[in-house]
Amino acid sequence: AVAVTVSSLGQEASHRFALPTSGSGGAVKQENFVLSTSGTDQVKGVMTLQGDALCQADVNLKMPRNNQLLHFAFREDKQWKLQQIQDARNHVNQAIYLLMNRDENYQFKTGLEVLKLMDAVMLQLSRARNRLTTPATLTLPEIASSGLTKMFTPALPPDILVNFYINLNKLCLTVYQLHVMQPNTTKNFKPAGGSVLHNPGAMFEFGSQRYEVSHVHKVECVVPWLNDALVFFTVSLQLCQQLKDKISVFSSYWNYRPY
Repeated sequence: AVAVTVSSLGQEASHRFALPTSGSGGAVKQENFVLSTSGTDQVKGVMTLQGDALCQADVNLKMPRNNQLLHFAFREDKQWKLQQIQDARNHVNQAIYLLMNRDENYQFKTGLEVLKLMDAVMLQLSRARNRLTTPATLTLPEIASSGLTKMFTPALPPDILVNFYINLNKLCLTVYQLHVMQPNTTKNFKPAGGSVLHNPGAMFEFGSQRYEVSHVHKVECVVPWLNDALVFFTVSLQLCQQLKDKISVFSSYWNYRPY
């Protein structure tokens, strides 16, 4: 019964990712999201999300030095795949496969067999949840060399970097403004390591040039179906753990031998 319930929850989570399944035929709907943050209007954006792909992005950036307004958008022939969503759904589908890959009349023979199944399922569900709750840590050179930088028209200026990622139930856009470090600068050069979000003052080398982050702007929006998926993951993991706890209790009674 737990296997059926958790499998149903997993299927609900998988469906929330709005990806077409084999044979479904229907196109995945597009959803528009406005990215913003309180207290600043330096960056504004409208993103169009279609399943696991950002199919449109429209970003306005106000440069702090001269209040110049920059506008850039995805090229019409480009989409940006959000690997976190792809990976999360793959892990959920693997959990469903583990739960349902047996005859419907199959009878489990031992508690240990059930424990092993629950452990395997929980591993996949935890990985799915972690892909949404733990964005990848990237170095600034990795962001600079990302294919994302080539998605826009007009092309991004060399002193601008952007990064999209999922954090919990939010779609996030980070914009980094850079300034070139002069070769004769007295400032010690310390390249920054990997991070989800780099702070002003972070330095890096790309090509033959050294840069320092001067301004960082982060805007985000809530994606409701990501929140739904996270709830399904949490409930499913709780059900699996409760079953494991019951088996452990009964096993301790079974193994108890009074004198």
